[in-house]
Amino acid sequence: MSSLEQLYQQVILDHSRERHGAGVLAEGIGASSHQVNPTCGDEVTLGVSLDDAGRISSLVWDGDGCSISQASLSMLSDLVVGQPTQEVGELYAAMEQMMHSRGHGVPEETLDLLGDAASLEGTSQFPNRIKCALLGWYALRDALAKLGTDIAGGTR
Repeated sequence: MSSLEQLYQQVILDHSRERHGAGVLAEGIGASSHQVNPTCGDEVTLGVSLDDAGRISSLVWDGDGCSISQASLSMLSDLVVGQPTQEVGELYAAMEQMMHSRGHGVPEETLDLLGDAASLEGTSQFPNRIKCALLGWYALRDALAKLGTDIAGGTR
């Protein structure tokens, strides 16, 4: 295992243990979404609120699953809280691009945009793990759609 792969593995493990944004969904959350990965049983309930300027003002999630799904949710939280939905849409598109690359790589700009989430790039080589990494992103997309915001821009 290369030193870069070891670093990425450590970033994933750190996020799966620290779980940024994890908590109990409280009253007053703008919208929520419950998503389940039937392949492995990972699940998440994610709540999100927008401020008047269209920025994600709060995000909280509660879920159980593998280290990849939990780390991805933690990274998602770090990336999107405080961001306008247009930028969240760009992050969503970058994450989808990376996860559907099948391990063939993505532009460096995409990895830079994703920050710690770029450590999940190697996961794209394993089709059954792609769903784990995208579970929280799909919950975010669904919750924002309930608030009238489409971050998918026509993607699946």
